[in-house]
Amino acid sequence: MTDQAIIKTGGKQYRVAVGDKLRIEKLTADVGANVDFAEVLFVGAGADARIGTPLVEGAKVNAVVRSHGRGKKLIVYKFRRRKNYRRKNGHRQPYTEVEITGISA
Repeated sequence: MTDQAIIKTGGKQYRVAVGDKLRIEKLTADVGANVDFAEVLFVGAGADARIGTPLVEGAKVNAVVRSHGRGKKLIVYKFRRRKNYRRKNGHRQPYTEVEITGISA
């Protein structure tokens, strides 16, 4: 089993391993830039796993920004019956796609 980690970014938690590509909440980094995630909640695998309380001391996950984009369109529709009230909105959530390059404890 490869080294794994659980990181926290954008208010969400992700389980990652080296080589994984994932979409996270938008970061301000440029495409091709290196990003470090210092909020590591869990690192390791098997007997040498370390669980943070709440964070693992000195652990960090390195990643490279691959692209920025916007998710698929979601329709937000508000409706009140018998009140002649209707509101229709669209929403596309921005994201950043990163590739995990290293996990260090």
